[in-house]
Amino acid sequence: MDDVTEVPEASRPVTIHMVAASAGVSASTVSRALNFPELVKPGTRERVLETVERLGYQPNRAARSLALGRTASLGLIVPDIANPFFAPFAKVVQARVREANYALFLADTDENPSTEVELALAMSQQVDGLILCSPRMPGRKLRTIAARTPVVVANRLSRSAPSIALDYGPGIQQAVAHVHALGHRRCAFLAGPGGSWSNRQRLRTFRAQCESYGIELVVLGPYEPVFSGGYRGADEALAARVTAIFAYNDMVALGVMSRLADRGVRVPDEVSVVGFDDIEVASMTSPPLTTVAIPVEAVARASAALLLSLLAETTPQRPAAQELATRLVIRNTTGVPKEDRT
Repeated sequence: MDDVTEVPEASRPVTIHMVAASAGVSASTVSRALNFPELVKPGTRERVLETVERLGYQPNRAARSLALGRTASLGLIVPDIANPFFAPFAKVVQARVREANYALFLADTDENPSTEVELALAMSQQVDGLILCSPRMPGRKLRTIAARTPVVVANRLSRSAPSIALDYGPGIQQAVAHVHALGHRRCAFLAGPGGSWSNRQRLRTFRAQCESYGIELVVLGPYEPVFSGGYRGADEALAARVTAIFAYNDMVALGVMSRLADRGVRVPDEVSVVGFDDIEVASMTSPPLTTVAIPVEAVARASAALLLSLLAETTPQRPAAQELATRLVIRNTTGVPKEDRT
């Protein structure tokens, strides 16, 4: 008689059917609790998850993907991962989708609309959904991508896909009211990329607010939305004889401050500077930067949640766009114009 070696109970792999039997539910309920928890009643979901943890069940990722007809992967495309605005956005999105058992692939377009389209088309064949953060591509290209895979657009309003955008009005109104109260009447706006939705919206809002407050706004640029862009723009702003500079973003503002320092122009004693985004380093500069703060983590969480809900089919394919408000953070780069001091 041949010897038979029994596999110890503890070494046997735990199956979904074992979890279902222990939790007193069906295998399909276990699957829903793990993949689409919002579709399962809270009490049942908690019982299933407790059983999963107690038994040490590890879902087979490949099998799950085949069963669902999905890759269990999502894509995130940003214009410039080196920009401190996009790093925390990506970090929050990754944390949120990992909670839903998705892997995240990240791509950087280097601010190139053509590269953005190419990456989006390629990734649409490899992931279950895409988040496009501050996309530069035209609407017709965006519609092509959205026809291939679920898409959420972040930091831009879109008619082609569900979007999470920003309400620039409150923050810009506060910034213009702030410099007006200090006595500034001739200011510059250092514009960002010409094809950027964010740049167009910021410029339009700055123009409207400056006009309402009786401030002359000199528009300069466009400039690259990076440190070197601001460094270059500072000379043109000084030549325009303005007393305050609104920068497209904080990186541009930091470049402005560096160039002003090199030229011996004191901030804010001679020129005031206002940034946009409130990246982490904005509070660490000398002097700390006054800026319009964007709730980047809230935008990231909302974008990830919206894409996950689309994939779970708990949200209509064309939900209403969401807009999150901006606000001014006053620090030490804004002050009374030099000629107004007594």
